[in-house]
Amino acid sequence: MSTMKEQPMGQLDMKRSHYHLIINGERREALNGETFTTINPASGEEVAQVAKGSIEDAELAVEAARNAFDHGKWRHFPVNKRSRILNKIAAIMRSRYNELVELEILDTGKSLAAAQGQVMQAIEDFEFYAGAIVSHRGSVNSMPGAFQNHTEHEPIGVCAQIIPWNYPLMMAAWKVAPAIAVGCSIVVKPASLTPLTAIVLGEICLEAGVPAGVVNIVPGSGQEIGNFLVEHKKVDKVAFTGSTPVGRKIMEKASSTLKRVTLELGGKSPSLIFEDADIEAAVDGSLFGIFYNSGQSCEARSRLYIQDTIYDEFMKLFIEKTKKLTLGDPFQKETHIGAIINQDQLNVIDGFVQSATREGAVVETGGKAANVQGFEKGYWYEPTILTNVTQNMEAVKEEIFGPVVTVMKFQDEKEAVRLANDSEYGLGSAIWTKDHARATRVSKQIQAGIVMVNCPFSAFPGTPFGGYKQSGFGRELCVETLDLYCETKSIVSYYGNKPLNPLGV
Repeated sequence: MSTMKEQPMGQLDMKRSHYHLIINGERREALNGETFTTINPASGEEVAQVAKGSIEDAELAVEAARNAFDHGKWRHFPVNKRSRILNKIAAIMRSRYNELVELEILDTGKSLAAAQGQVMQAIEDFEFYAGAIVSHRGSVNSMPGAFQNHTEHEPIGVCAQIIPWNYPLMMAAWKVAPAIAVGCSIVVKPASLTPLTAIVLGEICLEAGVPAGVVNIVPGSGQEIGNFLVEHKKVDKVAFTGSTPVGRKIMEKASSTLKRVTLELGGKSPSLIFEDADIEAAVDGSLFGIFYNSGQSCEARSRLYIQDTIYDEFMKLFIEKTKKLTLGDPFQKETHIGAIINQDQLNVIDGFVQSATREGAVVETGGKAANVQGFEKGYWYEPTILTNVTQNMEAVKEEIFGPVVTVMKFQDEKEAVRLANDSEYGLGSAIWTKDHARATRVSKQIQAGIVMVNCPFSAFPGTPFGGYKQSGFGRELCVETLDLYCETKSIVSYYGNKPLNPLGV
């Protein structure tokens, strides 16, 4: 077994051939000695071997987190000390920014620009929560008579955090930072397809001074370890990002022990392009909205609705620019679109496209797997635009999770809102218009947790991220997230001179 003391975290290369579990401050092999291989989706080549945790390893991680919470010092650290350590985590990440970017690209196949932006936001998440926790106080409430009430925020306990494969480092930061900021202990289950940067983040936390047992990382089978953590009696909260069907199952399993649950689930987000929009800005924003991260985003704006009076003008430019997007070496600045995560997801994407065309949809561009020179063994899909679609098509209703957008016309504001809300999901949405009054009216009517007005970006540290309807509940990336990792305790005090005798005995 290799431990922290034997090999200090600051001296570890991020890019290496083997990665361990992190349990109770130690880098460990799995108890059964099993490993699994991670694959670079862009090239199809092996990246590394990773220790494959089992239920027995997850049990050790839960016990370590439980002991660290119940008997350790982290939750009792002064707030300013926890804040300093979060800032140190960010500082280490910032000093090793290029290494993190490289590892994220190798693990996911995403483009250089995408990886750079996501790693930077992960760093900024820790900096944000280092500041937010300082002012996360309870309240004093007025009461009649000689009574006083004040509230305190107390960390909820041990938290299981299940990370998706599409944003492995950034989503880990979204969950790890607020949880440890308030004093919780955590067990992180990274996605098996992309576990490397989450493991490295755990190592950095320890290097920065987070005590042993507070941050534990257990890669392995999601179905096995995820279910185990969700049902474990010593786990107090589950935070999950992933598909809506899996989210439903997690909620059901967590109910047996009344765990707190935060779910950030699927989406089928609309973009509404009104006739008074800046056409070029709307085209550029819509390109980013669907093709960023190869379309593998929960809030990808995959339903495009264009007012009929500008439809032809918009589509001409949209198709023209889509055809200019570059697929290729993820490490080259010129590459716009990276790889699809694996062959299974590639098949899912193509299945939706083929189903739509059988139902009458027209492929304006793309519509098939791509053959990228030099990366023939990787998984690639052409940026795809589908027109002549209807609301009842599966490609319009279901989350494709790839670089595919469906396009329809609308006549007026009322119809635009109806079409946008005609979905079981409600995560993101975009509105493109120069009319401020219209933007305000439509924003209030859209059934989604995020509305982007003349803006392609959905997430910044400090802005709430989460959805309505089947897109889950709870908000991440904001000050309010801290409350999701806390219990609020109400303390009522009596300070009168006359003793109370409410029963009059």
